[in-house]
Amino acid sequence: MIPSVDSGLRERGSTSPGGQRQRRQMLNKVPEITLYFWIIKILCTTVGETAADFLATNLNLGLTDTTWIMGALLAIVLVFQFRSKRYMPGVYWLAVVLISVFGTLITDNLTDNFGVSLVTSTIVFSVLLAATFIAWFASEKSLSIHTIVTTRREGFYWLAVLFTFALGTAAGDLTAERLGVGYWESALIFGGLIGIVYIAYAKLNLNPILAFWIAYILTRPLGASTGDYLSQHRVDGGLGLGTTATSLLFLSAILTVVVFLTVTKKDRIELSRAEV
Repeated sequence: MIPSVDSGLRERGSTSPGGQRQRRQMLNKVPEITLYFWIIKILCTTVGETAADFLATNLNLGLTDTTWIMGALLAIVLVFQFRSKRYMPGVYWLAVVLISVFGTLITDNLTDNFGVSLVTSTIVFSVLLAATFIAWFASEKSLSIHTIVTTRREGFYWLAVLFTFALGTAAGDLTAERLGVGYWESALIFGGLIGIVYIAYAKLNLNPILAFWIAYILTRPLGASTGDYLSQHRVDGGLGLGTTATSLLFLSAILTVVVFLTVTKKDRIELSRAEV
């Protein structure tokens, strides 16, 4: 949906004998934005919704224990992601899947355990996401994902991703359940909004970075609504596939595409001078 802008190398790290700071190249840590990216992203958001329900309800772990477990797993995977020097499809997309589940659990905890309304959650996560973007831009002078080549930029990137998932869960549940729109109807609404963003980008010269992040946010409630529609009981407006079958189906699809990208490297950003 969003084209490549600048891929990137940024250097960091050592000091020359003369005292001049030398820099060590680090490859961009995120994938190229291709059709594959959006396919896996939507698959991950769907898994985030259904896997959270499966772990908390089907396995009887409860929201609290599930949140701690998934938070610990996410932290471990992010350690590997931050320590890597380049984009690695398996590690990156595993982090996205886990952060999708964890973001869903954060919103569910606020709603079910603390009685925070979905309206309030949506507003709060919108503010937190906006604050993250403001701090990111103030620090780096860019919100481009094509130059995630330093630890600080990567930190901002993953924080923004976490808030998009939490926000998307709240907005999707608010639309489908609180407002009574329904699951598949909500999916159509959010899919239509993504289509409008694409038209604005392609025909009206909407800023590509802005277009990317709007679409990225909207894919979360799209995936959440799709997951709920597939997994929820028919009496609740779903197809009744259950969280187990839906999660396994989408996890298998994610694994297939990630293996394909690992082999073909079709989503690897080529080396070039970084935007700084």
